[in-house]
Amino acid sequence: MKKYYPIGFLFLLFFDTLGQTGFKFSANYAEPVNYSFAWVMRILTNKWIYMTCISYLGAFLTWMILLKKVPVGPAFAASRLQIITVMFVSHYIFNEPPKLNHILGAIVILCGVFFLALAEKKLAKNKEQID
Repeated sequence: MKKYYPIGFLFLLFFDTLGQTGFKFSANYAEPVNYSFAWVMRILTNKWIYMTCISYLGAFLTWMILLKKVPVGPAFAASRLQIITVMFVSHYIFNEPPKLNHILGAIVILCGVFFLALAEKKLAKNKEQID
């Protein structure tokens, strides 16, 4: 079953990234903000708002399935990888180049995921030795 974990995390990354991208497209489409009925209708007739809702639903369902099977610590850390994927998508789709603090933050996230995975592996090995 563990061989399917990466597939689950890829689905989670996909849904989270698609949701964030759809949210950005929706926000761009909703401008200028004027809090009127026409503005609300402009949002509700935008295809991206529905894509965003479907993406968040997919991410939620994927996350719930993963939480049943994967240790919580590494799972939560790995779920933050979507911040990095959104950074790359934003660069290529919205022409928003990452700044130095974004890149440093991405490195910290990757290190955190890596070290939590190592710690979880070590705990599982110790547990096997005890049993």
